[in-house]
Amino acid sequence: MSVLKELFTWWNGQTLGTRLWTSRNGVKVGEDEQGNVFYQTRDGNRRWVIYNGEVEASRVSPEWHGWLHHTYQAPPTESPMPTKAWQKPHQPNMTGTAAAYHPPGSLYSPTPKRPADYEAWSPE
Repeated sequence: MSVLKELFTWWNGQTLGTRLWTSRNGVKVGEDEQGNVFYQTRDGNRRWVIYNGEVEASRVSPEWHGWLHHTYQAPPTESPMPTKAWQKPHQPNMTGTAAAYHPPGSLYSPTPKRPADYEAWSPE
């Protein structure tokens, strides 16, 4: 079944063309905590990621994002970025899922309620 997905879809990981390009030109650089695998060409000019599962750019952590866009020359496996005590672990974009953020007072929040200073308009 995965071969069929690879042939006919691009949102479930790599396509057949990407697999061929990666096998001929790619050098594996590392893997992140989500199972995404990062590659570059032998000369280091091109860098790309093969997603583990759904192709969603927000699943790439900031460290690997910086490496992919040539902000950092060394990958996070060789030179990890220092983290601050207040930083939270990276999360992908949760919009459209049950874990999405809904501010207080939103109709979609678990306990929707009106703010105290709100008075609904009613026609006379």
